[in-house]
Amino acid sequence: MRLVRFGEKGSERPGIIDAQGKIRDLSGVVPDISGAVLTPDGLGMLATHDFTNMPVVDPDVRLGCPIAHVGKFIAIGLNFSDHAAESNLPIPKEPIVFTKAISCIQGPNDRVVLPRGSKKSDWEVELGIVIGKKASYVSKDEALAHVAGYVLVNDVSEREYQIERGGTWDKGKGCDTFGPIGPWLLTADDVGDVQNLDMWLDLNGKRMQTGNTAKMIFDVKTIVSYVSEFMTLLPGDVITTGTPPGVGMGIKPDPVFLKSGDVMTLGIEKLGQQRQEVVAWEEHH
Repeated sequence: MRLVRFGEKGSERPGIIDAQGKIRDLSGVVPDISGAVLTPDGLGMLATHDFTNMPVVDPDVRLGCPIAHVGKFIAIGLNFSDHAAESNLPIPKEPIVFTKAISCIQGPNDRVVLPRGSKKSDWEVELGIVIGKKASYVSKDEALAHVAGYVLVNDVSEREYQIERGGTWDKGKGCDTFGPIGPWLLTADDVGDVQNLDMWLDLNGKRMQTGNTAKMIFDVKTIVSYVSEFMTLLPGDVITTGTPPGVGMGIKPDPVFLKSGDVMTLGIEKLGQQRQEVVAWEEHH
């Protein structure tokens, strides 16, 4: 199933994309695509439902983040060996875990706003894991049973804040608009092999990132198991899993960073595409 949330910011409604690619309004079936719906029971109920009589939605409607009320937005850093190399950093022995503020979450095609005075904002196409079952100290063998599905994430990052301002990475990762998620949540049963999905990102029409989830240092089941050692994961939580090479920070000899007027387009096989126009803070406010 491809689950979406559509409508104006703050007033999104639940939906599903049918076999013909049409968005169907699920408001009469569930109140929203939140943790309760993403549990095995919730998804099982949806899977048996006949959507052919549900209202069809305007295809040009705005899409929001496909998960309502995300509780935690966890991220894994340097999870592709070739990205670690371009960052001049060693391959991690254990997953690098940080958080993105849930206030940075937005729809897949909403504008990305550069923080006030920012000079080093950057792009990162990533696979996002959506939790569907409470996970605490789960083994790798059990981990995938706790996953509801997967989403496309752009882990937008301000490198000066992340690296040069002291402390942890979080301050460069949680700025408003730095967490586009979607367009849809694809349930795990429809993804197939999650460790073999092509991923890409273009900046102003030029291919910057090309990768495949096969190159992840720590795979999905390892990440879910590992993070569950340190915090209980709950239905509706999102874990974004790292980016392949080709970020602006890694371009030699001169890094390239986002500026007002830029357009990012990105996608992951089966998980759809995003498009974000970049604006300066001053233009947005």
